[in-house]
Amino acid sequence: MDTIKRIGLVLACICLFFACKNENQETQSTTPVENTEEKVTERSGQAFIQDDEGTPNCLQIAIGSPDHKTLVAAVQAAQVENALVNVGPLTVFAPTDAAFAALPEGTIDNLLKSENKNTLANILKYHVTPGNLSTTILTKLPKLGQANNQSVQVEVVDGKPVIGGANIIASIPAGNGIVHVIDKVLLPPTED
Repeated sequence: MDTIKRIGLVLACICLFFACKNENQETQSTTPVENTEEKVTERSGQAFIQDDEGTPNCLQIAIGSPDHKTLVAAVQAAQVENALVNVGPLTVFAPTDAAFAALPEGTIDNLLKSENKNTLANILKYHVTPGNLSTTILTKLPKLGQANNQSVQVEVVDGKPVIGGANIIASIPAGNGIVHVIDKVLLPPTED
């Protein structure tokens, strides 16, 4: 008889617990909608999520670099930020500001115009390769398949990889791959 009373008491406590939980949910759901709505911006996606604790992704590395202001401006103008924060892994070849400055005069200003967004996006995607490719791995590959569906040649000069004529001057591990800082802007071959 004691066992039956104990089971009844346990069941009563469980019912009371769920009744209280449902009452709390009803109270929470009556909160006015205007307090929980967030303002939706035009630009959204993984690139715009704040993460102060993890290893910086490829885009965050470029944004944090004093030598990649032109690259960041180009990425923002082409609206390809989300491509650089993709889970990856990615290998990003990041030309320095000096590399962009070496292009013919007016090239950057022309590419940053809204009507050239697709051309700029194509050039930027030519700087991204799937995979986390260290310089050691790059020395073993004759070419790389880029994110714009074209290939870039890899040469080995003095034991170091040269990507489409660009030298790697630094390599920075990222949360979603690796960023190789390069001294030249890679321009995709034109299709005739």
